Amino acid sequence: MGVTDLISITTFCTHYKVPATFINDLQDYELIEIVVSDNVDYIEITQINEVEKMMRLHFDLNINLEGLDAVYNLLQRVENLQSEITTLNNKLRLYEDL
Repeated sequence: MGVTDLISITTFCTHYKVPATFINDLQDYELIEIVVSDNVDYIEITQINEVEKMMRLHFDLNINLEGLDAVYNLLQRVENLQSEITTLNNKLRLYEDL
C-alpha cells in the first residue's frame, strides 16, 4: 500500500473540522484501522466514506461512541443481508427462466 492510498489524520481532521481524538476513538472501538508510517498516522482512502457516515451519526445525531459502535455494526449487517438478498434473487431468476 502506497502513501497515495492514505490520508494523514491531521489533514483529514483539518479538512472536516473534527478533532483527531474522534478518529483515535474510532480505532479504539475497532471501527477503522489507522496505518502508521514514518511516525505519521494515516487512514486508508477507502475508509473515508465510512468515517463520514460515523461522523454524521456522532456529530449530527449526537450518538455517543458506544451507540455509534452498535449502530454502525447493525448498519453493516443490514448491508450484508441486502447483498445476500440480491444474490439470492439473481439465482432465483436464473432458475425461473429455465
